[in-house]
Amino acid sequence: MTAPLHLAIGAFDGIHLGHRAVLHSARQAARTHGGLVGVLTYEPHPSKVLRPQAAVPMVFGQAQKTDRLTEAGAQWIHYEPFTLDHAAMPAAAFPAWLKQKFSTLQTIHVGDNFRYGHQRTGDGQSLMKNSQALGLTVRLVDAVQLGQETVSSSRIRQALSQGELALANQMLLRPYEAEGVIGPGRQLGRTIGFPTINLTWQPELQPALGVYAVEVIHQGTALPAVANFGQRPTVENGPVAPLLEAHILRGTAPTTGDRIRVRWLNYLRSEQKFPNLAALQAQIALDTMQAKECLGLTGDVVTR
Repeated sequence: MTAPLHLAIGAFDGIHLGHRAVLHSARQAARTHGGLVGVLTYEPHPSKVLRPQAAVPMVFGQAQKTDRLTEAGAQWIHYEPFTLDHAAMPAAAFPAWLKQKFSTLQTIHVGDNFRYGHQRTGDGQSLMKNSQALGLTVRLVDAVQLGQETVSSSRIRQALSQGELALANQMLLRPYEAEGVIGPGRQLGRTIGFPTINLTWQPELQPALGVYAVEVIHQGTALPAVANFGQRPTVENGPVAPLLEAHILRGTAPTTGDRIRVRWLNYLRSEQKFPNLAALQAQIALDTMQAKECLGLTGDVVTR
């Protein structure tokens, strides 16, 4: 790399409004001084190395993280392996390590709560002080507030796990998504008039079980759908791994083996057990009507 590098540093799990503010700072520097907008982040997440028994569940996998970082303005992304040796680096040595690792580094952009180095002893002020001697400029970016609280990955995790999808999506800016390959199903939905596609998807962070209004993205087309993420207690005899099933409301449904994204737009209700299939069918019909209203499809005929 020969172009000047303006580097945003952080865990960047979720790529929320606060992360985007850090990327925006790097973009501004690149526009002013020329060069590339870069990102330094870690794989695995530091918590998986430092406290594996209580590791933080990731909002997105690496592929989705890369996609969202790129969409937010990153032109170059480096995933640094996080190891115990890296964690033991003295905070004072971190800027020199950055300069040696990235020879064209010119500016560093971090959130104002950034911590680094051995036992997280380094902070924004020490980063500025120790970087100045190396000719590096550090920009500390203020946290972003939403309501009375700071936007954070932990707040997003809590919102998703509690079914507060609207709040999570506000903080993410771009809606929460699942991504994967359609797998074979039991065809039960067809027998009650609501055929579904089943996504092979096992997220680290499990959103609230329940019914959602979604869009299924397939080959660049957004298909409106109603989805259930849950353990299907009405038809299963015992606890099973949650499954994401989506009933397409308009358009041609993708098929087994197709890769899709599911964009979660509205949380409709929690998952519940019904006394029989007829009761389940009646509730799905109500869920479908509600999803259509959320997605602006009132008056459409449901695809069966």
